Amino acid sequence: MQFEPVIGLEVHAQLKTNTKIFCACSTAFGAPENSHTCPICLALPGTLPVLNRKVVEYAMRAGIATHCTINPVSVFDRKSYFYPDLPKGYQISQLDSPIAEHGYLDLDIDGETHRVGITRIHMEEDAGKLIHDTRLPVSRVDLNRGGMPLIEIVSEPEIFSVAQAIRYLRQLRAIVKYIGVCDGNMEEGSFRCDANISLRPVGQKEFGTRVEIKNLNSFRHVERALNYEIGRHTEALKEGQPLVQETRLWDPDKQKTFSMRGKEEAHDYRYSPDPNLASVEISEEWILSVKESLPELPIEKQNRYIKELGLSKEEATILTADVGLASFFEEICTTLNEPKLVANWLIGPFLGFMNAEGLEIENFSVSAQKMAQLLELVSKEVLNLKTAKVVFEEMVSSQKDAETIVAEKNLRQVSDSSALEEIIRCVLEENPNEVISFKDGKDKLMGFFVGQVMKLSQGKANPKMVNELLKQKLSE
Repeated sequence: MQFEPVIGLEVHAQLKTNTKIFCACSTAFGAPENSHTCPICLALPGTLPVLNRKVVEYAMRAGIATHCTINPVSVFDRKSYFYPDLPKGYQISQLDSPIAEHGYLDLDIDGETHRVGITRIHMEEDAGKLIHDTRLPVSRVDLNRGGMPLIEIVSEPEIFSVAQAIRYLRQLRAIVKYIGVCDGNMEEGSFRCDANISLRPVGQKEFGTRVEIKNLNSFRHVERALNYEIGRHTEALKEGQPLVQETRLWDPDKQKTFSMRGKEEAHDYRYSPDPNLASVEISEEWILSVKESLPELPIEKQNRYIKELGLSKEEATILTADVGLASFFEEICTTLNEPKLVANWLIGPFLGFMNAEGLEIENFSVSAQKMAQLLELVSKEVLNLKTAKVVFEEMVSSQKDAETIVAEKNLRQVSDSSALEEIIRCVLEENPNEVISFKDGKDKLMGFFVGQVMKLSQGKANPKMVNELLKQKLSE
């Protein structure tokens, strides 16, 4: 029997406000433990929450960007449970009246569009953080994170493969970064995911036994945890073993999930309206104002790159996947109006270097203007691709501009035909057997000859001219 997974994702995105959701404490990351706290964060008697208006605006931005309906009235509730990092004994969240509902994301999977519904987006506060001592059997509580503003984005159970789940998360992360409501930093916990998964026989409409995997903070962890659960569920179903509805945690060291607790339902949390917070009333004028303030979204930018700049769909998709990369691309193109050249360079050598070095575009040290100057040298055939890579890496390490590095290292491309002919003559004379084989029909040896010329010229020969001159010489 064949089974298919049914996946629903609950994404927690921390909002980029300067202060917390119900008090004036800073949201800055990395401060000493319990330094960004106040009587409200600590739940001292007599304190009252005051809603941060910016949190409401950011939640609206996320709702509009994901095609949700913004509810004119939404209500805060108390989600009651006991845990050491929750000093109030309840978390302020939203249950029956969230700020946004009934949205969707369209995923492009292998050229076909798959729509995933978004059930709801609601506002809530984050809990604190437990720090477990590695030497003593104790845990300490850091409440800096307590009261951080979150939105929870809940999908419908309309994701049917791990690939769809990863695409959904990447697309959602791109959107919240584009609209400026979340930095999307998964390592710091600003964008994290709970995944609900069940398996059912292919063709069956009823859902199977659902398991929730909590606090997945990287795409790799989501992918591996879901694949592990698919394997675990499949084995159990084939052997007739019972599955239990529960909450599990992913152990990245052991590459497996383990049981955390039985899965709670909403009634287990004893939700009730928070009497200290008034309902949130949102006017049509406010909704329209927020809608008009939204920037160009990833799919809109992607379509524009294809229609106006002549990029392929694959190129446009890669460049628009991250708002920082798209902005860098556009800034380079304002100086050098050759979008195809710029796109090819960024997608190829640039991203290859960034990934190898573990760098993020936000922290990249070379300006777009300097990158444009480098690529202009490529456009004018002053540099070929190989030497351009050398210059680029030197730009990163020394912060010098491309022209200076080219002059200092004598990297200017050799485009003088007489000089190239002399180099080609040497190569052909040193490889007579290969010349004979080429003339006997082994055309693939052309790559060998080009490589030898580039090696002898220390990578500075003009590849286009080398190919043309080699063809002439080898046909004589």
